[in-house]
Amino acid sequence: MTFKDVKDPGSSADFKIDWSDLLGQSSPVDTITTSTWTVTNGATVDIESNTDSTATAWISGGTDRKYCELTNKVVTTAGRTYERTIAVKIQQR
Repeated sequence: MTFKDVKDPGSSADFKIDWSDLLGQSSPVDTITTSTWTVTNGATVDIESNTDSTATAWISGGTDRKYCELTNKVVTTAGRTYERTIAVKIQQR
């Protein structure tokens, strides 16, 4: 799990995962075909997007003084499935 900055529950912030290190290990180099984000503790995914090697989500909300887990699951052109989780502390600023 990767830990990121603190996010205010009233703000909207973008979070990105760069998968290029993992995707570049295959030959030929693999790419992302689908990306799905899930979140916990009252947060909401407002916008999701991806490129061949990165996945981005704009997150709003969250429960004050709790950690929010943002989990990104990608499926690649070769049919591989990968998942990573980012932990974000939700705190009123």
